[in-house]
Amino acid sequence: INLGKSGLRVSCLGLGTWVTFGSQISNEMAESVMTVAYDSGVNLFDTAEVYASGRAETTLGNILKKKTWRRSSYVIVRAMTFVIDQGMAMYWGTSRWNAVEIMEAYSIARQFNLVPPVCEQAEYHYFQRDKVELHLPELYHKIGVGAMTWSPLACGLLTGKYNEGVPESSRAAMKGYAWLKERLYSDEGKKQLTKIKELHLLADRLNCTAAQLAIAWCLRSEGVSSVLLGVSNTEQLLENLGSIRVLAQLTPPLIAEMDALLGNKPRSAKKEARS
Repeated sequence: INLGKSGLRVSCLGLGTWVTFGSQISNEMAESVMTVAYDSGVNLFDTAEVYASGRAETTLGNILKKKTWRRSSYVIVRAMTFVIDQGMAMYWGTSRWNAVEIMEAYSIARQFNLVPPVCEQAEYHYFQRDKVELHLPELYHKIGVGAMTWSPLACGLLTGKYNEGVPESSRAAMKGYAWLKERLYSDEGKKQLTKIKELHLLADRLNCTAAQLAIAWCLRSEGVSSVLLGVSNTEQLLENLGSIRVLAQLTPPLIAEMDALLGNKPRSAKKEARS
């Protein structure tokens, strides 16, 4: 699939390294995960200099590097155009920018004959919908910016691993993730866990796992070019890659059933189910 309306072809599922590589898993496991991912057709690997204090990048190598530069937009666009002109990259995109900032960068690129961004990287899952379903589709149609989304399982919440508490080996039990544990035990977190249990029953009906259903649900959204997966072993990776087979089962009536269950569909969201 094309990344936005650019000429860059990417796999609809990519491999992210934010928490796992360089910290949660060994280098040997990271290499195994990368090998299985590549052999399975994944050609999009995401990293950044700040992941695991740079150790994730050392493990992964320079495949898709993220910079977190911001303002001014002119400086950003000018810098990325220089990087492309020097042959160090072919395209560039943004991460966690809002629609106004992206549109500003695009306008500057057009005004000064520079290279505009082709994608935005945004968080997207059952409980984080507004940006990807309301704002990014408009940018996709107007200026061709695609969405590369992350955290499709909401830090593992949607797999059901936290339904009965916090396992010792889970992300919520890791140092620095007290915020995740607090979220799980909040009133909103408890409501979400109830909905997740119902979604598990729906996944059973489709003969797939809760994780596969959640990832397929992300893929069905208009303008989403690729969904980044975060896994700690090859078994999880293969399970998640199986979400592609589930996508065809997400009919409009089923999506409507999921929307009713979630109760958080953005009000002005248009029909986004892919044909």
